[in-house]
Amino acid sequence: MAKRILITGAAGFLGSHLCDRFIKEGFEVIGMDNLITGDLRNIEHLIKNKNFEFHHHDITKFVHVAGELDYILHFASPASPIDYLKIPIQTLKVGSIGTLHCLGLAKEKNARILIASTSEVYGDPLVHPQNEEYYGNVNAIGPRGVYDEAKRFQESITMAYHRFHGLETRIARIFNTYGPRMRLNDGRVIPAFIGQALRGENLTVFGDGTQTRSFCFVDDQVEGIYRLLLSDYSDPVNIGNPHEITILDFAKEIINLTGTDQKIVYKELPKDDPMQRQPDITRAKEILNWEPKVSRAEGMKITYEYFKGLSDDELQKREHKDFSEHIRR
Repeated sequence: MAKRILITGAAGFLGSHLCDRFIKEGFEVIGMDNLITGDLRNIEHLIKNKNFEFHHHDITKFVHVAGELDYILHFASPASPIDYLKIPIQTLKVGSIGTLHCLGLAKEKNARILIASTSEVYGDPLVHPQNEEYYGNVNAIGPRGVYDEAKRFQESITMAYHRFHGLETRIARIFNTYGPRMRLNDGRVIPAFIGQALRGENLTVFGDGTQTRSFCFVDDQVEGIYRLLLSDYSDPVNIGNPHEITILDFAKEIINLTGTDQKIVYKELPKDDPMQRQPDITRAKEILNWEPKVSRAEGMKITYEYFKGLSDDELQKREHKDFSEHIRR
C-alpha cells in the first residue's frame, strides 16, 4: 500500500517540486497551501493525478487530514524578503502556530515530520562556513527577525516534540535554492537578477557586492530533503551548495549568461543583510551520503531557459503577488 505524505506549502516553488518527487516515488501526496505566496500554476499538472489531492487551507487555523498519514513535510512559509516584510505577522504565525498544528497532527497520526528551516537561523554569521553547531547571530527585533526567529522557534518546538513526545522529527536547514517555478522579483538574488535581465534593466547590487551566497539547484535540494526524511537522523542538517560566490561576480555571470549589455548599479545594503552565506555540508555527506551534483552554470542555464520560455503574460503573473487581503490578519 502506498505511503501517504502531507506537504504544506505545496503550491510554492520548493513545495511543488517536492510534490513531483514524492509522486514519482509512488507516494500518495496531499498538498496543502493557503496561496498567500504559493501559485496553483506550480501544481496544475498534478491536479488530475490519482495520487495527488490539494487542500486550499491556512494551517495557522488548524490542520486535519482524514485517514492514515505516514509523513509530513512542513514547507508552508513566506521565504523571500519582500514577502515576509509585507506580511510579517503571517510569517511569524505560520512558523509558530502553523508548526504547532503540524506537530500535533504528526503526533496524532504517529507520522514522521520534516520541517523546512533555513540558513537564516545563522543570521549574519560570525562563523564561516556555517555548520550545524553554530548558534547564529540574529537580530530578533530587526526587519528580518520575523522570518529568522520564526524559523528558530520552529526548530526549538520541533526538538521539544521530539524529546518530550518521542516524535520522529527531521530538520532541514535550507540554503539559497533556485530553479524553475521561482517567483520573479521576490527579493531574492537569482529571481531578481533574472527578472531584470529579461526586462533589459540594469542589475541591482546591494552594498558593494562583496557579500557572498551559495546557490543550490532545486533538484539537488529535493534529493537532500528526500534522503533526510527517510534517514534516522533527528538533529538539523544543512542542505545547500558549498560553492560560494560574491554577489558582484554572480551579477557578471548573469550578464554573460543572458548575452545582454546591462550595467550593474549599486544601492544601499538592507539592514541585517548577511555578508556571508556558505554551508558546511560535512554532516549531509556523512549522514545522507549527499552533496550537490548540478553545477551553477548548468542550473542557471536551465533556470534562465525556463523563464525565457514563458509568455509575457505568464512572466507578469510570476512577478507580482497581492497581499492586500491578508495584511490585517
